[in-house]
Amino acid sequence: MNEDVKQDASIENKNTTEDSTAIKKDLSKEAEQSNSDLEVIESKVRTVGIGASAGGIESLEIFFKHLSSSTGLAFVVIQHLDPKRKGLMREVIQRFTEMSVFTATDLTKVVSNTVYVIPPNKNIAILNGTLHLFDLASKEGLRLPIDYFFNSLANDNDKDGIGIILSGMGSDGSMGLKAIKTRGGYALVQSPSSCKYESMPQSAIKSVPADIVGPPEILAKKLLNIISHDRPSSILTTGLALDENAIEKIIVQIREQTGNDFSQYKKSTLQRRVERRMNIHQITNINNYVRFINENPSEAEILFKEILIGVTSFFRDPDIWKKLRESIIPTLLNQNQEKKVLRIWIPGCSTGEEAYSFAIILQEAIEDLGLKTRFTIQIFATDLDEQAVSVARKAKYASSIEQNVSPHLLKKYFITEGDRYRVKGEVRQMVIFAVHNVIKDPPFSKLDFLSCRNMLIYMQSGLQKNLMYLFHHSLLEKGILILGNSESINSLNELFIPIDAQSRIFKRGKFRRSSLDLFDLPSSYYKPATHENMKAPEKAAENLEVLTDKLLLKQLSPAGVLVNSQGDILYFIGSTASYLEPAVGKANLNVLSMAKENINTILPSAIRKAKKNFDKVNLHNVKVKRDKTTQLVAISVQQIEAPISLRGKFLILFNDEPKTRKKTGTSATEGNQNIVKISELEQELLEVNQELQNTTEEMQTSEEELKSTNEELQSTNEELQSTNEELTTSKDEMQSLNEELQKTNLQLKIKIDDAIRASSDMNNLLNSGELATLFLDKHLKIRHFTPYATKIFNLIPTDIGRPFTDISMGLSYPTMLADAKEVLRSLIFIERSVKNSQDDSWFKVRIMPYRTIDDRIDGLVITFINITSNKQLEQRLADAERVISFYTNNVSNVMIKLSPEWEIKELNEKAEEYFNIKSADFLKKDFFDTFCEESAQEKTKVEVEKLLKMALPNSVLAFSTISIFDKQKVNWNALKINDENGVVINIMLTIED
Repeated sequence: MNEDVKQDASIENKNTTEDSTAIKKDLSKEAEQSNSDLEVIESKVRTVGIGASAGGIESLEIFFKHLSSSTGLAFVVIQHLDPKRKGLMREVIQRFTEMSVFTATDLTKVVSNTVYVIPPNKNIAILNGTLHLFDLASKEGLRLPIDYFFNSLANDNDKDGIGIILSGMGSDGSMGLKAIKTRGGYALVQSPSSCKYESMPQSAIKSVPADIVGPPEILAKKLLNIISHDRPSSILTTGLALDENAIEKIIVQIREQTGNDFSQYKKSTLQRRVERRMNIHQITNINNYVRFINENPSEAEILFKEILIGVTSFFRDPDIWKKLRESIIPTLLNQNQEKKVLRIWIPGCSTGEEAYSFAIILQEAIEDLGLKTRFTIQIFATDLDEQAVSVARKAKYASSIEQNVSPHLLKKYFITEGDRYRVKGEVRQMVIFAVHNVIKDPPFSKLDFLSCRNMLIYMQSGLQKNLMYLFHHSLLEKGILILGNSESINSLNELFIPIDAQSRIFKRGKFRRSSLDLFDLPSSYYKPATHENMKAPEKAAENLEVLTDKLLLKQLSPAGVLVNSQGDILYFIGSTASYLEPAVGKANLNVLSMAKENINTILPSAIRKAKKNFDKVNLHNVKVKRDKTTQLVAISVQQIEAPISLRGKFLILFNDEPKTRKKTGTSATEGNQNIVKISELEQELLEVNQELQNTTEEMQTSEEELKSTNEELQSTNEELQSTNEELTTSKDEMQSLNEELQKTNLQLKIKIDDAIRASSDMNNLLNSGELATLFLDKHLKIRHFTPYATKIFNLIPTDIGRPFTDISMGLSYPTMLADAKEVLRSLIFIERSVKNSQDDSWFKVRIMPYRTIDDRIDGLVITFINITSNKQLEQRLADAERVISFYTNNVSNVMIKLSPEWEIKELNEKAEEYFNIKSADFLKKDFFDTFCEESAQEKTKVEVEKLLKMALPNSVLAFSTISIFDKQKVNWNALKINDENGVVINIMLTIED
């Protein structure tokens, strides 16, 4: 039995103080409640945790590219991030999927079809569908964010939890994935062969039987299959309600395949495990699943391991270990100082963490009490799962144990081997691991301490009661029993007395023998006998043919044995005492050791001959001593070809040779007796010669085989030398490659620093110019924005990844989306001047294609330039122009506005009337060409320009011309208008009255 987490306990034992009979629930009642529970299950968003590390970006890309954007799931991606650098995982993942991708924030409610990415320097957890962020406990040391989230996901989503482990280094995620599996969730792991870094997937596969192992694209496909066929409580409401014997049939199939009986386990526990396997294989009817197991025997083995899945760790439930360390164990050690031996049994030890925790805490207590050299500790740790026991024996654990073991104990009791920890020999020697079925195998006895935590919760009340009697029998007087948080002694108060009821620590009680009921533990295959009916069942009468066959076999069957290729006896046939006898010393069932004299010398060669083919090897007249006489024996050895289950085994049969009857009477002379004796000696000599010849032939054969083996070894040695040379060359190449990698790493570091510097320069450039800029991807989702853009749009950092049209803004630009799409289509930029209705400011909006370094269009760049001051200046100029125009057109004088080059810019209405001309006909014409006689034009222009140069700024200058229109003299007043720098910008002319 493996240890498990508290989830099953919360389902099976909701009130640990209740009687075990109250724990049983009616199956039909659960089926009725399942309909009301189904609505709650469906309303909750199912969350998938994805753990990745080194090489994980490539795996995430393949996974999301093969995943539909409408799965109805929420995804939380947990990757090992550098806490000192800003994470870019959100932007990276957004390229691979059409789902919305966000960097997780505290108190975010998960939404379906959305991806959430862990931020740097944070741990993330989920509770009631809401994400919670936590600061790391320390800035340095081991960080296991994947385990942290997976454990919370297992508690929050229960059997709907799904954990995925992708490429990465280390072992993060293994324990969390185990927690998800224990709750009935699904474990998906990328196949190591498809990983860039395989440490994380390999660790996960070793820690828990993964439901699906494959490359990322297969994981995506299988995930969709699981979701489409995963219906909560489908088994309870369909298959089991219709066929209550289906689970019993599955139990029988598991028993036949593995030899382990789960008939006295709680059906609800088995149902949840069966339901998971049905969903994985997309089987909707439990009777079909029964047939599937029958057709696929390996499925029974997988289901067996599923049932045994447990979560354990070093010093699990720290409060209990603290109480053991401070009071229980010191008291126990003091009570056993006289016998100097302490015996402990831990059934259901799983992968050994609890057993080693006991060993460590005992070592610490012994040192504190100064008893180290006077005590012998024997810890028996057993489990039904052979694979878990194998892991425990290796005493090698992932680096994640740093979470539960203090640095002091790690340094004192563990050895670092790569990225793993191995328990030191002094602790390992204290623990004896064994595969053991607590239900059917004999228990350990004379125990001082027994720890059975979270194993009984999976068993029916009758079996729980039997095991409590067994534990009582195993413990010595004053022995200590500790149970799991969700377990109790029920009504057996006469067996155990509570020491600390809250911690489930009990002391073996004294009781009257009459109060102890007799009990039977079930065997591996048969149900326990009841006390009411101890009478053996009557056997069916055998027919005459069967009885006769048995009698003939008993009378005529020769003695013999069935052995394997090493000579180990597997089965005895008839009475073999005349030919075999136990060897002196340690028990040994090898036929070569047990064979009597003479048989043991010829039997090895006969077996070697029989190995060559399936022909029978016969030996005759082998002398065997019996008491004071000698018996001749015939021996046959044959390798078995069929049936297939016995193929490769050997059948050895023994038969006594018939004795030649001696003649009676006085006619036998002494000469005749000598002739008979000589004949016997000659026969014996022939047999010895034959045996010697056989031995010689075997020696020659062995010599040839040894020569051949020697040549093979020499060849192998040469290959090893060649391989060694190649390895040496490879070492040099690797060293050279390592130097190149170091150089490349340095170059990359320089490039990264340059990129960071360039990014900083760009940010400073964009910020210094107060330039508002939006960077959009090809789907018009926000990729980046400058801080100044927040003054135009209501933007916050988490808006990255959202369509820019979802963000409110104050600009009066209704065609902005249409213009953006047009630029993407035509790749021609668009520029608009738009007004901000919130503060009457103006912006010049320029929409341009975003071009990458390799000249690919990958979105848009939208810049917003504040032109409010320009607009205000234009408005003032327009107002001034209107005022001047109004003034010039409403005065009584003739007025003409000229440029510094004497081009006519404007004539007022009085001038048009005075000269009887139209202003529009003379604009941009030379003043002197228009109003002066041709003969005086050049002279007049030179004189007037000379006067203007000599005149002071804004001073009036008078000059005269002869008008072309009426040949009369016209007296002009000229006003030179300068700007603030003294440059002439206009000349105003008026005619004197």
